[in-house]
Amino acid sequence: MTSSDTRQTYVVSSWLFARVLGALLLIAFVSLGVQAKGLFGSTGVMPISILVEQAKSAGHGFWQHPSALWWGSGDTMIGLVWIVGAIASFALLLGLVPKLALAVSWFTYLSFVSLGWPFMSFQWDVLLLEVSFTAFFFMPLRFWDRPGGHPAPHRIARWALLWLLFRLVFRSAWVKIASGDATWADLSALRYHYWTQPLPTSLAWYANQLPEWFQTLSCGLMFAVELGAPVLLLLPWAWARRSAAAAIVFLMILIGLTGNYGFFNLCTIALCIPLLDDRLLAQFARSRFDATPAPDRKTKWNAWPGVAPALVILFSSAIFVSGTFGPGAPRWLAPIYPFSTINNYGLFAVMTTERPEIEIEGTLDGQSWKAYRFRYKPGPLERPPVWNSPHQPRLDWQMWFAALGDYRRNAWLGNLMRRLLQGEPTVLRLLDENPFEGEPPKQIRAVVYRYEFTDWDERKTTGHWWKRRDPALYAPILGVEIARPSTEE
Repeated sequence: MTSSDTRQTYVVSSWLFARVLGALLLIAFVSLGVQAKGLFGSTGVMPISILVEQAKSAGHGFWQHPSALWWGSGDTMIGLVWIVGAIASFALLLGLVPKLALAVSWFTYLSFVSLGWPFMSFQWDVLLLEVSFTAFFFMPLRFWDRPGGHPAPHRIARWALLWLLFRLVFRSAWVKIASGDATWADLSALRYHYWTQPLPTSLAWYANQLPEWFQTLSCGLMFAVELGAPVLLLLPWAWARRSAAAAIVFLMILIGLTGNYGFFNLCTIALCIPLLDDRLLAQFARSRFDATPAPDRKTKWNAWPGVAPALVILFSSAIFVSGTFGPGAPRWLAPIYPFSTINNYGLFAVMTTERPEIEIEGTLDGQSWKAYRFRYKPGPLERPPVWNSPHQPRLDWQMWFAALGDYRRNAWLGNLMRRLLQGEPTVLRLLDENPFEGEPPKQIRAVVYRYEFTDWDERKTTGHWWKRRDPALYAPILGVEIARPSTEE
């Protein structure tokens, strides 16, 4: 550590970071909880009880899929696990037993990530787990973490969080460069991004209308932030770290304004908080924090508080270097991978330049087909894109991924269609509109279209935000055979 780093203190930012992390975990649990029964329940799209049985039949156990759901995977247990996680995250938000609250939050969320495929496989899910695990060593050992008694964080524990932020932001740029994708290479990617991303906001439509030179400039500035900010945050000067935090936060706000990425943007912003020193933050909270904070209490559990975060830095460095510049994640760390606590990141390595969109339709007579309306993904052409962050609508997101692939690789989609044929209430609650309120359809199909934003003139003429073309059957029609009415000559 440099002398400059030694003079800087981070009491206020460490207290604030803990509260923000508690709020983020609470958001994640509530967002998951309102969907859990429809996604993972006994009558859901992908019952966790089936996933548990599949894991057992493959010879897997707790250490391959660490989860409380091994001890019970029924609807009651699913509800209990996410509610316990929500209570623990609320305790962390209040500053009550922060170490224990964070540990419980981490394990309960891990319980869903470990067994909740395919709806818990997003990068921000493992990011939230890694932030929580790394932050455990950053939290004070207190019953009540009040501002007046909050201790200064351990320097190595703080560096573990900064190293996580470095890896996250740097690899966001690196994967785009390393992929060799032509749209990133010529800085034209943003000409496609706003309308091909999974769940755009209505502001994305306006951003898509900006001139091409502005899209090119924006793409270049994005690379400048994702490559430059990580360098700044490792420098020992306060101005450099503040600048890195400002640049990353600004980028995350812009991304969040034009696209729905759940709590990803907020999680990245939260990681910027430990960059801010007391000379900057104490002026806003000087009266609440002690001028000379007491050190964290020593017990047998934290007698060597720097050892564990140092190991986190060591292991994450091995995974980062090998995964970024080498052959991939090192095999010798395989035992820790099921815990999703040390990961590599990188969104949109290859920019999609088309938008296939699946519409699920049902029929009672085999002639007239009516579309189910999802809450957040594009559907009706006249409906503007919906803003839903920080909520993470997992079914809507997976529909985007399914459209990019083959239905035979998405078994959950067939399950969804069967549940709709059954008129399953828990699954229907995940949707916005059910066109078959009286009775379920006799047959159901998935049709794929090519969607694209309209331009100014098209929207003025039609009132539509989207346009679509090239309908095609995505998967075989499911349901019972429908008798055709006979016609007499």
